[in-house]
Amino acid sequence: MAEIEDTLKRIEFTQGVTGTIVVNSQGIPIRTTFDNVSTARYAELVRPLTMLARSTVRSLDPENDLTFLRIRSKKDEIMIGLDNDFLVIVIQERPGVNNTANRFGTFK
Repeated sequence: MAEIEDTLKRIEFTQGVTGTIVVNSQGIPIRTTFDNVSTARYAELVRPLTMLARSTVRSLDPENDLTFLRIRSKKDEIMIGLDNDFLVIVIQERPGVNNTANRFGTFK
């Protein structure tokens, strides 16, 4: 478990990373660097999208599975690592784009 914590901390202190959220298989956030409102919004919206993407990959090839999903918007990127038991959501600023999110994930 310490190895996972070390990995998350390394990710969180990477330049441009706004924050991270770990969501369990029931969709409940179990670790976050965001405020409660932002955490709930990301968990509520990202999990169903990820499950739909996973289902699409499996429908195209039943022997395949989705392991990583990257969503790039005008302002930032949402990177999602999938496991059977967890989702790891990382929000990162896009290089060269002025964002209003601070280091702790609250929005101004």
